Amino acid sequence: MTPQPTPTQLRAGLALTLAVSEAIREAREIPSGTLYASLMGKVDFEGYQKLLRILTGAGLIEVLPSHLIRWTGPEVTK
Repeated sequence: MTPQPTPTQLRAGLALTLAVSEAIREAREIPSGTLYASLMGKVDFEGYQKLLRILTGAGLIEVLPSHLIRWTGPEVTK
């Protein structure tokens, strides 16, 4: 049985998810390998895949067969 994450771990996961989604939004498109390389010290590959599934499920990104990540979420205007 996997232990439940602590509140601190949950906050860190949310912060990482928000930061990654913002980076993808700003870039519009980014190769998955490039994004993963920048996150390697913060998340393992399984966690990275889960993060992509969360963002895909939320309708914010799509991961193309070429492993290109494309922002599909809402546009932010000033």
